[in-house]
Amino acid sequence: MKKIVATENAPGAIGPYSQAVIANGMVYCSGQIPIDISTGEFVSEDVSEQTEQVLKNLGAVLEASGSGLEQVVKTTVFLSDMADFAEMNEIYAKFFDGSKPARATVQAAGLPKGAKVEIECVAIVSG
Repeated sequence: MKKIVATENAPGAIGPYSQAVIANGMVYCSGQIPIDISTGEFVSEDVSEQTEQVLKNLGAVLEASGSGLEQVVKTTVFLSDMADFAEMNEIYAKFFDGSKPARATVQAAGLPKGAKVEIECVAIVSG
């Protein structure tokens, strides 16, 4: 059995997919990009600020799922330019200070709406 997750505290899906799906005690979160829900626009063009917004958005989806960043077991980070890795990694480390999930980071030829970073994850659902 699966449950679809939708929250107004993170950007809505921009295609035929869900923000997240819960199945078998795990939540599978779709990739988040750096959209500020108050404006509907990117928070900035700076990769550090984009990474922070992406992780805030991901946190909101996880919270709506009954989980949180501390429950994340795996992330995939997509960068439009691998030269931005160090800046992304510095912000990422602040969000996963105590609980470091497994991670893959790849450079993508293009990301939705021209984002510099997109992050998806899998986490344990509490309770």
